[in-house]
Amino acid sequence: MPTGVHLRDVRQQLFHAAERVLLRDGPNALTSRAVTAEADVAKGVLHRHFTDFDAFLAELVQDRIARLRDQSAILEASAGTRTVTQNLVDALTELFDPVSVALTSLVFFRDELRTRLRPPGDGLPFLAEAREMLSAYLTAERAQGRIAADAKVDSLALSLIGASHLHFAGRPRHTLPDPAELEKLIDTIIADVVQRRLL
Repeated sequence: MPTGVHLRDVRQQLFHAAERVLLRDGPNALTSRAVTAEADVAKGVLHRHFTDFDAFLAELVQDRIARLRDQSAILEASAGTRTVTQNLVDALTELFDPVSVALTSLVFFRDELRTRLRPPGDGLPFLAEAREMLSAYLTAERAQGRIAADAKVDSLALSLIGASHLHFAGRPRHTLPDPAELEKLIDTIIADVVQRRLL
């Protein structure tokens, strides 16, 4: 890095660089060298701010999880508006953007990273928080009578997360599913609790 160049918020600069590498080249290409090259900083910059590369990756995932908490508040506030399916289509499309899908793969395959993020047995980082987000939203919809009063929101959320993740992750890089396909998937999962609210 040239002398005298001031790095503004170097951590965010490195996070953004990592996201660009993930989007362009996929999880297998994400190395400390690739990140610093993409950020156009010296190789040692990353290690001055993080103890090792797994520590960097853990904070990158935690940064995404923090964004998810903001999304969760917005989704829960949308209960009672539009349709349940429309709200879920928007939430899941935002949730499983290409960077998040790539990060989920990274977390799944890197044992050390998973261990740093949460104790074994507590669920897959990011997806566990996503499930909590959908559970909170569905609970709010249940309270408003828009889904059945006996709806098992945790099971529904888990089904939505699992099916949607497979739906988004199985596509060629840089492509998104047709919203109509996602809507059909969601309708299938929630059809029973939406229909039974009227009984």
